Amino acid sequence: MEVRVGLARIVISETSDSQIIFLREHNGEREFPIVIGDAEAYAIDRRLKGYKKARPMTHDLLADTIEKLHGELEKIVINDLKNHTFYAQLVVRANGEVIEIDSRPSDAIALGVASDTPIFVSEHVLREVCR
Repeated sequence: MEVRVGLARIVISETSDSQIIFLREHNGEREFPIVIGDAEAYAIDRRLKGYKKARPMTHDLLADTIEKLHGELEKIVINDLKNHTFYAQLVVRANGEVIEIDSRPSDAIALGVASDTPIFVSEHVLREVCR
């Protein structure tokens, strides 16, 4: 079972190499952090604010590639947690086919925030992180 979540907040610290995003359950109270890198945190922040660079950054490039291939990023699913590492999948629909692509959650969210792509977390992951 998957539970829909949203990006609750981003905590960016200029004095640390690790940043934190918080995901919060829609229609619920569970919330949990994911530690991410600087580049991903700044990409999420930039895309949330609608800032465009003169040349496409990696997440912009991937979004453009999916679009040019007549695909749509349908959803993001954080589907596992192993040894304190989260795993995610991009669920892309293209040519009538659903394609699941392995991704880091931070990259998936950086890609999806610009298009307001829904984010889901597997129930077993939520139970593990929200004890």
